[in-house]
Amino acid sequence: MTMKKILLVVIISISFIPLLTSFKHNADRGEIALGKMLFSDPILSRDMTISCASCHIPDYAFADTATVSTGVFGRKGKRNSPSAMNVLLRRSLFWDGRVNTLEEQALAPIENPDEMDLSIDSAIARLAKNPTYNALFQQVYNAPPGKKYLSAALAAFERTLETSESPFDEWKFSGDSNAISASVKRGFELFSTKGKCTQCHFGADFTANEFRNIGLFNGTDLNDSGRAVVTQLADDIGRFKTPTLRNIALTAPYMHNGMFRTLDEVLDFYNDTKSIVPNGLYTDSVLSRPLGLTDAEKSDIKAFMLSLTDKRFQTTIQRIKTSAVNISKVHASTGKPGNTGKKTTNTQAMDLTEYVGEY
Repeated sequence: MTMKKILLVVIISISFIPLLTSFKHNADRGEIALGKMLFSDPILSRDMTISCASCHIPDYAFADTATVSTGVFGRKGKRNSPSAMNVLLRRSLFWDGRVNTLEEQALAPIENPDEMDLSIDSAIARLAKNPTYNALFQQVYNAPPGKKYLSAALAAFERTLETSESPFDEWKFSGDSNAISASVKRGFELFSTKGKCTQCHFGADFTANEFRNIGLFNGTDLNDSGRAVVTQLADDIGRFKTPTLRNIALTAPYMHNGMFRTLDEVLDFYNDTKSIVPNGLYTDSVLSRPLGLTDAEKSDIKAFMLSLTDKRFQTTIQRIKTSAVNISKVHASTGKPGNTGKKTTNTQAMDLTEYVGEY
C-alpha cells in the first residue's frame, strides 16, 4: 500500500430524511448517515446537552478548542480531546490505546462519567423510544436500536473522516511544484532530518501507531501515566499515542494534556524538552539532547506542518485570520467554558457535508 491514502467515497446529505428512499439500495450510505446524526445528537448524554460533536468540533478538524473538554453538568475531562479524523488505519485508539476498534471507541465516551455519563442500556432505551431513531435503525439494520448497531453506525461515520487533499499532498503525491512554498520544502527536509520528527511521526497520517514518552511525565504535577494505566508495565509510564499531524493547524491546544497553546510552543519544547519540563522522567532517547534548531528552522518546520491542512478547512483558517478568533471567543460560540449563557448545542445542526462529502 502506497503512502498515498485510498480515499473513501462518502455522500452525506444535509437533510437526513431524503436519504431514506435509497437506504435499501445502499445500506452503507444509510449507516453512515445514521452515524452522522447520532454523532451530532445530545440524546446520548445524561443531561441531553453533550454530543460527540460538542468535543469533536467539525470546524476544528473534529477536535476541541479547550485544554480538556467539558462534559455533562460542567464536569471536566482528564485529557485533551484529539481529532476524530483520519482514524481509519488506527490499530489502537484513545491517548492510552485502551481499545482497538472504532466500534469500542464510539461507545466509551457515552458511558464516561466526565463526558456523557449515560449507560449504554439507557442510551439504547432512549433511541428505542424515539420514533425517528427507531424507524431509522429498522431501515438501516432491519432491527431496533441496539448496542451493536449504535457502535457500528458511529464507527461507520468516523471512518469517512479521512483527509489527504492538503497543499503538501498536492506537491508530494500529485507533482505540483507550486503547491507549497520554499519554506515548506525546507521544513519537510528538516522534519525528516535534524528535527528527528519522523522517528515518531511517519506514514500516511504522520503517526506510526506507536506510544512515546516525550518528557511530559514527572510524577508530580505531570502525573498521567498514559499507556501504563492500560498495560501496567513500568516501561509504558508516561507514554502516549503519537497523534496525527494532519490538520494540526486547527487542533490546538496540543499534547495529551493540552498544555501547549501554539505550534511555536510545541516546537520550542521539542527543541529542548528539559528547558520546558526539566524533571521529565523516562523520556524517549530520541529527545535526550537538544535538537539545536534555529528560529528560522523552527519556522520552516511549522510551515510544513501547516501545509498538512486539508483544503476543505481553508474557510475555517481564513475566518480565524480575519476575525482574530481566540480560544475564549470560540468557547463562547460553542457553549464551552467562558460562555456566560446557557450551553448551546449548535453543533447538532452543523452541516458536515463540506468535510465529509464526496471526495
